[in-house]
Amino acid sequence: MMTWIFFVWLLLASLISFLMMGIDKRRAVQHQWRISEKALFLIALLGGAVGGTVGMYHFRHKTKHVLFQCGFPVLSILQILLFCWLCWK
Repeated sequence: MMTWIFFVWLLLASLISFLMMGIDKRRAVQHQWRISEKALFLIALLGGAVGGTVGMYHFRHKTKHVLFQCGFPVLSILQILLFCWLCWK
């Protein structure tokens, strides 16, 4: 049961993170108010790293920032490993 709850949490957080990347990219192009990098990283830390990584490359947003280039994929791997560990346990 705990594994499914964690899976749903990761899925929802990833969806939110993906959408946040798309919204922030659109706002950047339109020179509007932006979502802070702190907020983007917070949702990634809270389980949305996979969606944030996919969104980063899909929308070509934040791909030149080394912190995002390295941080999101590393967080993604850690979250996937944690999920696999919970499944194995």
